[in-house]
Amino acid sequence: MAGPEGGEMPRESVIQQKITQHLRGMGAFVFKVHGSPYQQVGVPDLLVGYKGRFYAMEVKQSGGVMSPAQNKVIEAIQASGSVAGRVESVEDAVKLLGG
Repeated sequence: MAGPEGGEMPRESVIQQKITQHLRGMGAFVFKVHGSPYQQVGVPDLLVGYKGRFYAMEVKQSGGVMSPAQNKVIEAIQASGSVAGRVESVEDAVKLLGG
């Protein structure tokens, strides 16, 4: 899949690693969720604690589609008063944190 400059689109795992490194550098706690058959379906990829708040981030490549279960969990997290959303880059993740 081609990226914005015509190069290869980074895999979601690479995007997650970059986001995780950056957020940890900002002082955030970041937990990478590894899916398993024993886990609730749709839990976002990254669970983040930052400045006393909880954030959940579903990491996707540009153009990637979230599943109905992922959308439902994001909506439930938002309904609880926490911040959750889809991110495609370090910049998106920082914006979600309010930066």
